[in-house]
Amino acid sequence: MKKTLLTLQLLLISVWVFAQPHKGDGPIPKERRDKIESMKVAFLTKRLNITSDEAKVFWPVYNQMSDELYQLREKRRTEMRQLRDDADNLSDKDYERIFDSDLAFRQAELDILKKYQPQLKKVLPLKKLAKLPRAEEDFKHELLERIKENRGKGSGQSGGNKGRN
Repeated sequence: MKKTLLTLQLLLISVWVFAQPHKGDGPIPKERRDKIESMKVAFLTKRLNITSDEAKVFWPVYNQMSDELYQLREKRRTEMRQLRDDADNLSDKDYERIFDSDLAFRQAELDILKKYQPQLKKVLPLKKLAKLPRAEEDFKHELLERIKENRGKGSGQSGGNKGRN
């Protein structure tokens, strides 16, 4: 139960982080995504103690996997935005479709992870690879903290985001 709750929280956090306000309601601007990715590379490299030789083979595989996951998640965010906008008009059939879609999304995400696992095993020692999921979670936490801090500084008033969805 605790693991399921944590997984749900992480999913919501990642959706929230990448759905932060920006121009338009589409994908994250490339500049912003690149900045986050640079921070992630530095964080994971340090946390996993990835050597320069390991980095040469690890990052291309990891980035390819991340790109596939990003595209899948972006498609999911678009679907969820559309559903949110029409939430008052949804039928039981719609909710059943949402539930089935959520399972299909999770399976697709798992399929991508399984696809890259053999390649990742070839490029990083298992000890470092085993630490990767926790390091990714820690990065998300740190990123959220930075976002919270920046919002506090940028608003100039307490409760600057009240009433926002």
